[in-house]
Amino acid sequence: MASLDRLELELDGRKVPVAIRRSPLARRMSLRVDAVRGVVLVLPAHGRLAEARAFLLSHGDWLGQRLARLPSRQALGIGQQVPLLGAHHLIRHRPDTRRGVWVEGGEIHVSGQQEHVSRRVGDFLRAEARRLMVGKCHDLAARIGRKPSRVTVKDTVSRWGSCSAQGAIALSWRLVMAPSFVLDYVVGHEVAHLAELNHSPAFWAIVRSLGVDHHGGRAWLKAHGASLHQYQP
Repeated sequence: MASLDRLELELDGRKVPVAIRRSPLARRMSLRVDAVRGVVLVLPAHGRLAEARAFLLSHGDWLGQRLARLPSRQALGIGQQVPLLGAHHLIRHRPDTRRGVWVEGGEIHVSGQQEHVSRRVGDFLRAEARRLMVGKCHDLAARIGRKPSRVTVKDTVSRWGSCSAQGAIALSWRLVMAPSFVLDYVVGHEVAHLAELNHSPAFWAIVRSLGVDHHGGRAWLKAHGASLHQYQP
C-alpha cells in the first residue's frame, strides 16, 4: 500500500498543497491534478522528498495551467445555485417558516437559522440521493433476480459507485446533482455487477437489459463529473 507525505509548493504567489504518495510499484515520478484530491505526486518507494520538490518546480507551468482549469469550490450558501437532477436551483433562505428544506419553483427553500443553511442543504441532497438511489438499486436488482446485501450512499472520492464481491453497493450522493439518466446509469452499472463482477460482454449485456443509458451516462461523467465535486456543504 502506498504511503502518504505532504509538501507545499509556492506557485504564482500562492501556496499549493501537494500530496506525495509513495508507491512500491512506481518506477518514476508522476503528477495528477483533479478536483477531488488536488495535486498528487506519485513517488517511487525509495525516492527522496528533495527530488519530489525539484520535480514539482520543474513542472510549475504545467501545474498552474491544470489548476486553473479546475472548477472553483462553492459553498451551498444563500443565493448560490446548486444542480438537482441536472437543473440548477437557487438556494433561498426562509427564516419565517418551519418547513425544513423543500423544493419549489426551481428553488431550494431552507428554513431555520442562517448559519445552518449550508449544512441543511447538504443533508437534504444526501437524503434525496438515498431516496432515489436505494429504491432504484433494489428495483433493478429484482429485474435480474439479484438482491444487494447492502446499499450505502456516501461521499465517495475515487469512484461514482462500487459493488463488492459480497454484493454491497456504495454510491456517491453527488450523483443526485447530475441529470437523472446519469444517476440511473451508475446505479444500473453497479447492479449489473451483482451478476457479473467484471466488465465482460456478459456484464454489458446486463447493463443494456436494464434500460439505462450507459453511453450517455459515461460520456456525461467524463465531461462534467468533476464539476460535481465543487459543491461543499
